[in-house]
Amino acid sequence: MLEELRITGLGVIDDTTLRLSVGMNVITGETGAGKTMVVTGLGLLFGGRADAGRVRADPGRAVVEGRLRLKGTLGDAVRTRITDAGGEIDEDGSVLLSRTVTAEGRSRAHVGGRSMPVSTLSELGEQVLAVHGQSDQLRLLRPSEQRSALDRFAGPEHEKLLDSYREAFTRWRKVVDDLADRRRNARQRSQEADLLKLGLDEITRVDPQPNEDEELRAEVQRLEHAEGLRVAAAIAAQALAGGVEASDDAPDATTLLGTARRTLEGQAGVDAKLGDLALRIEEAATLVGDVSSELSAYLSELDADPARLEAIYERRAALRALTRKYADDIDGVIAWAENAKSRLGELDSSDELLDELDRERQRLAATVGELAGRLTTARREAATRFSEAVSVELAGLAMPHSRVEVAVLTHAPAKDEPAVSVDGVELGAGPDGADEVELRLLAHPGAPSLPLQKGASGGELSRVMLAIEVVFAGAGGPPTLVFDEVDSGVGGTAAVEIGRRLARLARTHQVLVVTHLPQVAAFADRHLVVAKDTGGAITTSGVRIVEETERARELSRMLAGLPDSDLGIAHAEELLAVAGREKRG
Repeated sequence: MLEELRITGLGVIDDTTLRLSVGMNVITGETGAGKTMVVTGLGLLFGGRADAGRVRADPGRAVVEGRLRLKGTLGDAVRTRITDAGGEIDEDGSVLLSRTVTAEGRSRAHVGGRSMPVSTLSELGEQVLAVHGQSDQLRLLRPSEQRSALDRFAGPEHEKLLDSYREAFTRWRKVVDDLADRRRNARQRSQEADLLKLGLDEITRVDPQPNEDEELRAEVQRLEHAEGLRVAAAIAAQALAGGVEASDDAPDATTLLGTARRTLEGQAGVDAKLGDLALRIEEAATLVGDVSSELSAYLSELDADPARLEAIYERRAALRALTRKYADDIDGVIAWAENAKSRLGELDSSDELLDELDRERQRLAATVGELAGRLTTARREAATRFSEAVSVELAGLAMPHSRVEVAVLTHAPAKDEPAVSVDGVELGAGPDGADEVELRLLAHPGAPSLPLQKGASGGELSRVMLAIEVVFAGAGGPPTLVFDEVDSGVGGTAAVEIGRRLARLARTHQVLVVTHLPQVAAFADRHLVVAKDTGGAITTSGVRIVEETERARELSRMLAGLPDSDLGIAHAEELLAVAGREKRG
């Protein structure tokens, strides 16, 4: 659950802290006081898009911090994700999240004391928080969202089936598109293949080796300067052997170093420093001996063969011909050849390959059709359960004669689109199956069954959305649910029923509700009020917890706009008493 939320520099909120509890937390306040900024802050904290326009000019950045307490199996999974990313969990099992947005639009995120990508906050948000507002109601009107809602309700086994279908569908469409492209562009493919084959033949004849051009360049340089290299190496070798002008019996460098070492060793007993120097001279003698041997080997291997030099000139000319056509260097030429071989496989439009692809297309089409049929069956079974469960909830939300139906429809393939056979019928198929899902509302017995976007008023849509959320909550989901004025357009008995349903959700979830209805606010376990302060040059808002008398005054304000009205307070106290009895029952 989310224990605490601190918001600074966001919209009208200068600096405020919301201390949240388990159960149902209600946030109320006058219009324009900043209730929406609380939901906006939650969105930022869990990876939502940053809007620099909402950042206060002073201090020029908005910061949202939240303390999340992790429990149960989901908590273990979230903890693992955080620690794997380098974050630290506090000793009490909680973790601090933070999001900063500057007035220039820059954004930073921290999880468990470590800087993280904003996407990490988004991942955590998907697991621990679900936000529902009026925009979510509009999203539910889209057919794709209705299908997704039904798929989530159907359960994990259904989602595994859907994943299998999507994998098969992707492979099938890839083969379908590949086959169509090879048939449609056979001439162009053949021309491109011929050009690639010519290039590959030329490269194969030369047979370049990795880094060969650089190796040949170095060898040419040695051969062209062979005499100068030989003279330099010979003089150096003679100098080490006793000096270029020395007589035949002159000592060489190794002998001289040996004399120096022995002389110093003779006095090492008197001064240990000379012993150390003697050791260093011994190392120098070893190094000189190694160099002398290598110079002798170098001279014996040095070759000034004119025939070899001419062969290298010819080889370099052949390599340069390749680099002029295919790449900047020989390694690039070799890479071009590898890519060309791969591309030739893609360009193959032979009858044999086309026949093989067509057989693969048919095999995959059969798999896709079989999985699509199973998806349709599963969705129709889930649609019946979903419809019954949501309709039961609607009855409790003062819509006793209304019913939600879920239609699972199939359709013929669009023109020029590939089709799959499902139970012997050719159907159009997409990445999510061969079905279209449509939520329909029967407002009362005898009324036509109309799509939700045509048959539901604003208040009815709010209650349908809440009913769906109650049904989802029964099947698990994120532990914290946020409702942003989903009771818009609702009043009277329906408002009381919405409060009752939210309170019921709060038995198993942490629920945060932004509302303007006192009938809903009365059911809260914790009531927070967002209030404006207009005393300074700039209007700001803060949040405070209200209890007992203060809470009754806030409900009175919501009821009649008169927080000090005796009648309003009496009505508010009655609401609180009714809600208390309902919750205890």
